[in-house]
Amino acid sequence: MNSRADELLAQAAVDALVGQLALAPKPGLPDPRDLTARATRRDHSSLRWSARALLPGLTAMAAAARRTGEPSARLRADLGAIGRSTEHTVGLTGGGHRGALWTLGLLVAAAALKPGARPADTTALAKQIAAHPDRRAPRRPSRGSTVSARYGAAGARGEARAGFPHVRRALTALATSRAQGASEPEARLNALLTVMSTLQDTELLHTAGPIGLRHVQAGARGVLEAGGTATEQGAAALTVLDTDLQARAWIPRGSAPLLAGTLFLDTLSR
Repeated sequence: MNSRADELLAQAAVDALVGQLALAPKPGLPDPRDLTARATRRDHSSLRWSARALLPGLTAMAAAARRTGEPSARLRADLGAIGRSTEHTVGLTGGGHRGALWTLGLLVAAAALKPGARPADTTALAKQIAAHPDRRAPRRPSRGSTVSARYGAAGARGEARAGFPHVRRALTALATSRAQGASEPEARLNALLTVMSTLQDTELLHTAGPIGLRHVQAGARGVLEAGGTATEQGAAALTVLDTDLQARAWIPRGSAPLLAGTLFLDTLSR
């Protein structure tokens, strides 16, 4: 495999992130309806621009995985170093997408280790990579790790070390919705709501506490139990949830990167 293969993997990941950004209406999350991207206070076009700034870093992560050839501690260290450099670059273009870089970086590296693998095998490889500590990482705790420790939530790190269970569930929801006749945006929204319905989102725990998290999870489940976004009742429930989260300024930020990871693996499998 050559550098062109690395670039193609990285481009597929960036396209998945841009696809996630373009999806609407995403309850509580920035989407094209927002000129000012309410959830991040960044213009939506700048979010799309900064998403594309991930491309060199993700390409380098794929190349590092191919060079290393196994989900080793060395590869984990290389990915961490590339990730920190990429965060700096993305910051110069407007910032954002830290969670997406973590999720997509691991999945891109795993896909590079075993091209053509099934999504379940790719997430299993990502789990093996994430199991290694990044010994070069800064020692100061992040907000996410602090919230995880306080509430016992898995967080982004725990999600990866478990093999991205929410990505796997979202892939199933995506396929099921398509088979039931949902449009592609409706199927993707159902996948997002599947993630939101059970994810222990550390951003929500930080801003809304456990009661707020359960409120959002219940709202997402309510849309799905009403038949999903392809039904009249489900679409109405989605509107109620979106309006509610906007009014409360609650942001289910942890779900968005996992949807991007879902769309990336879906693209590879198709």
